[in-house]
Amino acid sequence: MVLSNKTIVKEFVLVGLSTNCKLWLFLFLLFMLVYLTIILGNILIIALVWTQPQLKTPMYFFLCNLSFLEIWFTSVTLPKMLRDLLHMSRRISIRGCIAQCYFFFVLGAIENYILVVMAYDRYLAICNPLRYSSIMSPVLCWHLVLACWFCSILSSLLPLYWVSRLSFCGHGHINHFFCDVIPLLNVSCTDASILKAYFFVFTWIIIFGCLLFIIVSYCQIILTIFRIPSKSGKSKAFSTCVSHLTVVVIYYGSIILIYVRSPNEQAFEYDKSVSVLYVAVNPLLNPIIYCLRNKDVRTVLNLIISRLYEK
Repeated sequence: MVLSNKTIVKEFVLVGLSTNCKLWLFLFLLFMLVYLTIILGNILIIALVWTQPQLKTPMYFFLCNLSFLEIWFTSVTLPKMLRDLLHMSRRISIRGCIAQCYFFFVLGAIENYILVVMAYDRYLAICNPLRYSSIMSPVLCWHLVLACWFCSILSSLLPLYWVSRLSFCGHGHINHFFCDVIPLLNVSCTDASILKAYFFVFTWIIIFGCLLFIIVSYCQIILTIFRIPSKSGKSKAFSTCVSHLTVVVIYYGSIILIYVRSPNEQAFEYDKSVSVLYVAVNPLLNPIIYCLRNKDVRTVLNLIISRLYEK
């Protein structure tokens, strides 16, 4: 079929991280190791939270949900990328590409909201400790998590419908290793300038709205910590925030580099390189940060290991 002298495509070809086939086996082994580590690390955190009584607190409940989210987030992109690294054909159907784009966008939005909820939890624990248990009840914890999921899923349905109505033409090559929003819109032969602007504004609202809430929460937390008279009290209060704060800095540092700029700016190789940070590196670092930087998790792990040695 021809539309305005352009061939309508029925499927896309993902260019991938590198066009050098000599690197494909190395990249496959590297990202396979990364993917397995992400899955196993986050499953470990989920198992610890659900089985160990010491970790039955709202903070670890939200951490468990973040780990569950990270498993799905990486599974949207990395398995397809691993398959493509072993095959000469890197094809993906239009519906499959749109579906991957949708779930990637939705799960990314949920992660923003989960990080906000975790910041709110730390704010209540440090700034309002006497009422913390009564406010952050199990019912509220579940409501907050479900709200993160439902708001992200429902708010992304309309953009998904708009994207599904687009026509795609030309060579059908997407210069990326997965179907992200802007690379997908760039191969549309329908005018997608309004849709690009919409995604740009929507992304700005989500990223900076959530980041602003987190910054305000931590400003209040820092002011409260400064008012604690003892050094040990200050150290204990701040130690409960270090892991979350580290994850926030790494996460927002990577997504701001790629998403908070004009949709008309083209930097495909740069985009692919930075995308690796939030697709693979961030989910890989999260279990490591929470296990190594968190005293409670380290204590539980040491206890389990010592019991295994006794047997």
